Amino acid sequence: MWDDDDNDTNTKATTKAEPNSGADGDDLDVNDFTGPNKEANKQGLYALNKADLFNILCIPPYKKDGNIDYHPLVDQAAEFCKDRRAFFIIDPPSDWTDKDKAKAGIQNDLGEPTSYAAVFFPRIKQPNPLRKNQIEEFVPCGAIAGVFARTDVQRGVWKAPAGTEATLTGVPQLSVPLTDPDNGELNPLGINCLRTLPAFGRVIWGSRTRKVDDRLTDEWKYIPVRRFALFLEESLYRGTQWVVFEPNDEPLWAQIRLNLGAFMHTLFLQGAFQGRKPEDAYFVKCDKETTIQNDINLGIVNIIVGFAPLKPAEFVILKIQQIAGQIAV
Repeated sequence: MWDDDDNDTNTKATTKAEPNSGADGDDLDVNDFTGPNKEANKQGLYALNKADLFNILCIPPYKKDGNIDYHPLVDQAAEFCKDRRAFFIIDPPSDWTDKDKAKAGIQNDLGEPTSYAAVFFPRIKQPNPLRKNQIEEFVPCGAIAGVFARTDVQRGVWKAPAGTEATLTGVPQLSVPLTDPDNGELNPLGINCLRTLPAFGRVIWGSRTRKVDDRLTDEWKYIPVRRFALFLEESLYRGTQWVVFEPNDEPLWAQIRLNLGAFMHTLFLQGAFQGRKPEDAYFVKCDKETTIQNDINLGIVNIIVGFAPLKPAEFVILKIQQIAGQIAV
């Protein structure tokens, strides 16, 4: 008797794959990052919620025109960074091909002003190893993030990731050459310029967040001030987890002041704050004034930490005066 199952088992079909028969899949869009249920399921952009800690976010271009869906992805990514105490590096759109287009686009292309993000212009030119090292344009976010990390390690998160030390290693050319006057127009708008300087090569020459309009005098307009505050928040939060379920009274408050004060003083000795004396640079307050009886009843201990941030020197002003007459020796 013939069994069809046996015949199926003993018969093997072979398939030969045709070369170049694969597909790249569907194009990405904003819903792949922040669409429905993405946050609840920790998918897309929110897959980063599976990570214990991250502090710099880059979203490289995924569209065929070399861009991302700036609206509303930039706003959503910046808000996500705010929740996670991180910072978002925004790439310039591909149609920012000169200074004037960048000035026009900053008002409309990159979402709402925020201190949790910064934009850098122009794009960079590098050899593409996948195309026989032809020179092509690339977004700068990866190179910028590298300078951020290098500056954090070598100088500290309170140092602006810009200046002659902030060299873009391995970047031979920029897509748009910028001059000092160009820089002077773009910088107040919150467009951080990438420049080519003699003897230094390609460098970052700006350190402002998107919350930058000089007319508003926002206290978070500088990248190092915002990132240093985020560093302090995260460090102090993690450094105070031991207080949970401790008796909420003066001995605990004194221990909190001692521990956090020691941490802040270490940063003071490293030059992280303004001020010649510790009392001019920072304070830690945790006592019966910050934590009243109602807070104690609710199981809350309130800690207030203040600091005097360093702000970067952006412009060098030289004043030359001629002395008339002779100078007595």
